[in-house]
Amino acid sequence: MINKVVSNAEEAIRDIVDGVTIMLGGFGLCGIPENCINALVKKKIKNITCISNNAGVDDFGIGLLLKQHQVKKMISSYVGENAEFERQLLSGELEVELIPQGTLATRCMAAGYGMPAIFTPAGVGTEVAEGKEIRNFDGKDYLLEYAFNADFALVKAWKGDTAGNLIFRSTSRNFNPVMAMAGKITIAEVEELVEAGALNPDHIHTPGIYVHRIFQGENYEKRIEQVTVRKRD
Repeated sequence: MINKVVSNAEEAIRDIVDGVTIMLGGFGLCGIPENCINALVKKKIKNITCISNNAGVDDFGIGLLLKQHQVKKMISSYVGENAEFERQLLSGELEVELIPQGTLATRCMAAGYGMPAIFTPAGVGTEVAEGKEIRNFDGKDYLLEYAFNADFALVKAWKGDTAGNLIFRSTSRNFNPVMAMAGKITIAEVEELVEAGALNPDHIHTPGIYVHRIFQGENYEKRIEQVTVRKRD
């Protein structure tokens, strides 16, 4: 069995260079590959096209890459928590492609399944549809959207084994499994790394066939994007 373990994030992203397209798992700040993002910041990779549901916050997650102007283009669904993102967008420094959330997930899934494109009703009749092929099925219009073509997918899991099998925990499962399937090279960071065979096969969410490198992360902050609590009685 192939051992896919690397020592740390720096080794895992060793061949990521300027101008690549990267998928980053997570939803908001939940389940984001914190170690890999920090390694990208440290390495100062430039002109990244970033596919991610969110754009982080100003001082954490993808927001750290935006702060150093490492991102050329964001392909996202929701970007409302990042003031620096807004500034770069309005000033023309950053290219942005906003995508309906279901379409974002399905374009990831299509890439993982080896499908070149999907048809979706989301966005028909809006600016999202401008310049795109529209086809009618059973009296209803659908947009043709292409599967993503990402050089790397960076994901974060709860547990993984040396063969690359992954288990995600609760809401951190979000975009991570579909993005893990979709990258030409998938890098997984995990909170706990175990030997192959230690995971219950019925509990595995992403089979190791999709994962090329895996390492045990460290110093996870697991920030909460918006802390809300009920008032005490």
